[in-house]
Amino acid sequence: MIKHMVFWRLKDNPHGLSKQACIAVIQERMHALRGKIPGLLAIEIGMDSSRNVNSSDLSLYSEFENWDSLAVYQAHPLHQAIVPYVAEIASERRVVDYET
Repeated sequence: MIKHMVFWRLKDNPHGLSKQACIAVIQERMHALRGKIPGLLAIEIGMDSSRNVNSSDLSLYSEFENWDSLAVYQAHPLHQAIVPYVAEIASERRVVDYET
């Protein structure tokens, strides 16, 4: 199994919206991927509650059957449709992928 985690810091008031409003959009779009991309076993999107100087604003946790499934997800048109929105509102992105 492959675990894929992404952490973002968001710009202040992107598109004139609060970070919480932007996160709600991302959550809705990412959760809509459930059951639509082969090999995607689990997906969670969470907003940081600690508001610590070292924390990110938003995290993605997902699980895939294997490395090929992660590649399918990353190239899938439904996932690619979300990427520009997230890229526009993010100021920083970190990724961790590992096999268990």
